Amino acid sequence: MTQPFYVSPEQLMKDRADFARKGIGRGRSVVVMSCRDGIALVAENPSPSLHKLGEIYDRIAFAAVGKYNEFESLRQAGVRYADIRGYSYAREDVTARGLASVYAQSLGAVFTAESKPFEVELVVAEVGRTQEADHLYRLMFDGSIADEAGFVVMGGAADAVVDALRASWSPELGLGEAVYASARSLRRASGERTDDSSGDRTPDASVLEVAFLERDPDTLRGSRRAFRRIGEPELGTLLQHGQDA
Repeated sequence: MTQPFYVSPEQLMKDRADFARKGIGRGRSVVVMSCRDGIALVAENPSPSLHKLGEIYDRIAFAAVGKYNEFESLRQAGVRYADIRGYSYAREDVTARGLASVYAQSLGAVFTAESKPFEVELVVAEVGRTQEADHLYRLMFDGSIADEAGFVVMGGAADAVVDALRASWSPELGLGEAVYASARSLRRASGERTDDSSGDRTPDASVLEVAFLERDPDTLRGSRRAFRRIGEPELGTLLQHGQDA
């Protein structure tokens, strides 16, 4: 009887990590940014229905890059977790930290025990009553988790987007300025990948998916739900105001 080839645990984990990184790197980038008015979520996504950004609970949003079927199953599981916890205890007991911990356990278990890791990278964002209370939790394919400050960039040409954002990001940015800075950085990175100068033009709203966690939705809309999507007409106005600011 033939013996199976031996692969060391270190090499197995490395191969799985490389496989997941390649899958995530093929996706288009996503920016999640804390700003004066709340948390802006901006993604390169020409699809009007296959969303990378979504609502989890009252003040919590989800952003992802990678394989759609994998991160969509995680988003749905997060919604179920939040609903059950909020119903069983209190709405205030549903936090981004608790949700991120659940995601980290799930991703870590798949990475170590399953034959193929998830090709996904996630951000769980929770908007606070003040900017200092905002939380951005970044989760990697292997279950590692980090509490980020300011902004997070995932997928695609993430390094190029980060370099472009560092010069323009400030905690004092308003919603329009934050969306414009994110979209322009994504456009510039896309221009570098295609060797053109498109990054210097006004970002195209038709290829962007944008959502927002409002800091005070009770006052602005009379709702405890902070998440809202920004459609193309409003997005065009925001980009124009951000460019003029």
